[in-house]
Formats: sequence, structure tokens, C-alpha cells
Amino acid sequence: MTLSTTPVPARTDAPRTVGGAPQRISPRAVRGAGLAVAAGSSAWAGGILAFGLGDTEGAGLVVYGISGLLFQFGLVALVAVQLRTGATGTGRLARGFLHAEHVMLGLAILSSLQTIVVPAWDDHPAALALDAFWPLSMLGMFAIGIRIAVAGRWRGAARFWPLGAESWAPVCIPVAGALPDVAPYVAAGHLLAGYAMLGVVLALRPELTLPRD
Repeated sequence: MTLSTTPVPARTDAPRTVGGAPQRISPRAVRGAGLAVAAGSSAWAGGILAFGLGDTEGAGLVVYGISGLLFQFGLVALVAVQLRTGATGTGRLARGFLHAEHVMLGLAILSSLQTIVVPAWDDHPAALALDAFWPLSMLGMFAIGIRIAVAGRWRGAARFWPLGAESWAPVCIPVAGALPDVAPYVAAGHLLAGYAMLGVVLALRPELTLPRD
């Protein structure tokens, strides 16, 4: 009787990783995230133009809240693509910040759901704490946009459009405080020119986000 060993063949179906970050994502998945961002941003822009920046009640509150939720779900998809493609870099800190952004978005989504379902709780301390994650998550997106532009892993329009799109909070929050009458138009216009068009870029040119072979 003879004994022989055969090396286990290497798997070719596992995602390639760099620094622990998965680098394999299909163009279809990037397109899907882009469509989610474009649709969600357009929905929230419409909600803002129809009802203002959340100063509504009754049926309007529900419709506005749903439009904001769609936008937030689009951001969750966007951050997932940024994570999978290593858009901010492949180091542990860069990836950790994207994971933290997902957590902040999740808490902001909980705040939106609470306002839609139980608006009477809006003044509760826990609800106020959750509500803070709306602006915090948007400021986090701005930091991500800066990092994407610096890292240069995304190319062409996909490299710099996130910086403009994700500047929504630094632009619109001061405008809301200083010029409340025009703030809804600035906020909606920024969403359409920024996030919605970023979604279109991802949907039409997903290869700009993918690692070069």
C-alpha cells in the first residue's frame, strides 16, 4: 500500500482581499447602489420641496419621513460599495470609519422610523439623542468624501463627485440657520446636483469604482 498526498487546490471563487478589505464586487452591484442613491436622493429632495425641512405634521410628516428613509437607505448602499471597493483606502482605520458610518446611519434610520411611527416621542431624551445621528451621519459622509478624493482609488467623476455630494451638511445646515426661507431650495438642489448625480455616475460608470486588474 502506498500513501500519497495531493495539495488542496487553491480556491478561485473567494474574494481577493487587500489589507483585509474585500475587493471583489460586481458592476451590477455598484449600479444597483447608484440607482438606490439616485432614487433616494430624488425622493428626499421632493419631500423637502413639498414639506420643507421636516416642519410638518400629520400625513405630510409620514410622507416626508418616508422620503428621508429612502435617502438614508441609499446612503447605506453607497457606504457598502465604498467599503467593498476600498474607496477610502484599505487600511484598518479607513475601513473602520466606514463601518462606523454604517452604525451612525443605522441610528439615524431608527430616529426617522420613530418620528414616523410615534411622533409624540420626539421630545423624549432618547429620541433627541437618536436624532443627533442625522446630522452626525451626514458630517461623516462629508469626511468620507474628502478621503475618497485624497485616496484616489475611485477614478474620474467617481473620485471627486462624492466630495461635492457629501458636502450637503456643511453647506445646508448653515444655510438653514441663516436663510430659512431659501434653505429648502438649497437643500433640495444640492441633493439633486450632488447625491442624485453621484448615483447616476455609479449607475452608468461602475468601472470607475472598481480596482484596476
